[in-house]
Parts: sequence; structure tokens; C-alpha cells
Amino acid sequence: MLHCAARNACAAKPGRAAGGEDAGPALQRGPALSGTLYLVATPIGNLEDITFRAVRVLKEADLIACEDTRQTRKLLDRYSIAKPTVSYHEHNEAERSQELTAKLLDGTTVALVSDAGMPLISDPGYRLVRAAIDNGIRVEAVPGASAVSTALAASGLATDSFYFGGFLPAKSGQRLRALESLQDETATLIFYEAPHRIVETLAAVEQALGERPVVVARELTKMHEEFLRGTAGEVRATLEARESVKGEITLLIGRRTGATEDDTPLAEAVDACVGQGMSRMEAIKTVAHRRGLSKRAVYGEMERLKG
Repeated sequence: MLHCAARNACAAKPGRAAGGEDAGPALQRGPALSGTLYLVATPIGNLEDITFRAVRVLKEADLIACEDTRQTRKLLDRYSIAKPTVSYHEHNEAERSQELTAKLLDGTTVALVSDAGMPLISDPGYRLVRAAIDNGIRVEAVPGASAVSTALAASGLATDSFYFGGFLPAKSGQRLRALESLQDETATLIFYEAPHRIVETLAAVEQALGERPVVVARELTKMHEEFLRGTAGEVRATLEARESVKGEITLLIGRRTGATEDDTPLAEAVDACVGQGMSRMEAIKTVAHRRGLSKRAVYGEMERLKG
């Protein structure tokens, strides 16, 4: 089977355009590839946000596995793609993965899509990809729209590094602990959130992380796209004033504001906290939280001064 996978890989190698640039798989001629699992990114809202290659792959695939066949049918009809579909979601993922792996081993080309964006990113698909790899089946990702990168690019928050945490826990206690565990994270934090929980989540952000700049990106690429920017408290107040909050939401959290306003030397700030009855490590954690620094940075400064 490894031999078969290698042979398909050779058949998939892109050609070269006249100018020497990589022409890409979309310009290849000849029979469609078989026995390959394609992970195809689909639009996150606007149906025009799909690549030529994605449309070609969906047209050439023998079978399209969909998170929701009804949702995917809207996209397929838009681009006149008449291929059989089968459901593949969190409730049937284990059983369906076995069925699709068997088809792939038999030479079937399968395209996996989610309702929106790249499959596997907070969506089903891991079991099928793992099974395909374990069986020597070629797996190829077809990139495209992503709510994470779209929201981050337009957020106005730092983009040099970011942490994507998928969906936060639905239970309030678990959600608060998850956010508290990220107090020392200096990258921009990104989460998906349900509209009926976003107000509670923003309150948890305030409690766990303090006054951080946040962005709520709602209905990305759709007619009613909206970016709400401000502190967690300000954005929460804006949403609380509405009768209801609708649409798909991406929540971004930046470093706390005013991190450099307190110019008290770190050592003095830590000693002040210790004087209030905190342990040394608790004091370091508190000062780091207030300054928007990592515990490691504060501890390192303390060690440097001690040296």
C-alpha cells in the first residue's frame, strides 16, 4: 500500500509553467487522482471565498464527506458540483471513518469538508486522517478560508504570535479555569464562541485576565459582518444592550492595556505584595498579571537583581 501511495504522489506532482513558476495541481491534465483523501477548505460565509483548486477537487472526487450534507449542498449547487455526499460528523465519526478508509484503500477519492473553513479545525476529521495515514493513504490539504486568520488580520491586535484554543468550555467554572491558565500567555488569544455564551465569556475574561483589549468578530465575510473592539467590559456592555446576539463569533484577546503605566521597579512591586501577606510566588504571579508580563519574565528579573 505504501507503493500505491507513492505512485499517487508522483502523479500529483505539479508541472512548471513557461516562466518557471510552479503551475500547481490545478493545471495538471490527465486522469483524476484516486485513493487520496483531500481535506478541502470551504467558505466561512461568503460562497465566493473558495479557490479554483477546491472547486476542481470537489468536482473530481468520487465521494464528498460532509459535516452536514444539507449545508454543503448549497455550496455544491452554487458551483454545479454533482457528486455523491455522505455525512461525517461527531456522532458518527468512529463508524464512518472505518467505512471511508475502506473506500480509500479500494481506490476511491474522498474529499472531506466541514460546514465552514478547514476540516479538523474545531471540526470532525481527525480519526479519518489518522486512519488514512496509518494505512499509507495519501492525505492532501486544500487550503482556503479560515475564521482564525481572517479575524486576526482585521482585529488590530498583535499578529506576530497567537494562541488558538478552539471553543472554551461551556461550563462557567471550567471556562474560568481555562482562561486563568493563560494568564502568562503573551500571544494574542483566539477562541470560537457561541452567541448565547459570549456575554458570560467576556465577564470571565475580565475576571480571569483583567482589563484586556478584546475583539469580537461576528459573522465574518457575511452581509452583517461586525468587529466590536474595546476592553472586555466595554464590549460586554455593548452586547448586553442588545436584545440578542446572533451569528458565528470569533473572540480575540490581546495583552492587557496599561502594562507599562506602573513604573514601580519589579522588585519593589513584588516586595509590596509580600508585605500584604502573599507568598513570594503568589506575589510574582500577581505582579506579572498586573503588568501584562509572564511569570517567567518577572522571576527572571528578580533572579537577575539577586545576582
